[in-house]
Amino acid sequence: MYTIRTATTNDVETIRDIADKTWWITYSPILEHEQIAFMLGEIYSEEKITKQVNENQQTYLLLEEEGKPVAFAAYSPREENPEIYKLHKLYCLPETQGKGYGKVLINAVAQKTIDAGKNALELNVNRYNNAKSFYEKMGFTIAYEEDISIGKYWMNDYVMRKEL
Repeated sequence: MYTIRTATTNDVETIRDIADKTWWITYSPILEHEQIAFMLGEIYSEEKITKQVNENQQTYLLLEEEGKPVAFAAYSPREENPEIYKLHKLYCLPETQGKGYGKVLINAVAQKTIDAGKNALELNVNRYNNAKSFYEKMGFTIAYEEDISIGKYWMNDYVMRKEL
């Protein structure tokens, strides 16, 4: 049994913990250790997530299994095109992968997008991340490629889009 709720600043450490436990397993096969550590520190700092939540820059949804947070998603309207929503983050603890929680969270974000009167949802995925095939099964298609500088590193991504 699971529930989904909107995260608050009280959940920042929980989000950071899920990200830390998930990122190392997800990205170790495709990124250097130093890059993973840098990006976790950059993207998941306590200050950055707190600001995103407090200033409504991103809405975080927490999925709880029997009261324990095990997955999260974060989304917002795209800054450059508010007609499109962006799924910024989607991570499930490794021990819960395969339970359908990623699908549940994507569907929840898609519904929030529709509720806001928008009809497209986008996400970035590393071009070498196995999650690409999962997103394709969820109805996302590659819109274009994007290389984003983060410190001295590069994120080599596909931007995938799902029409709603």
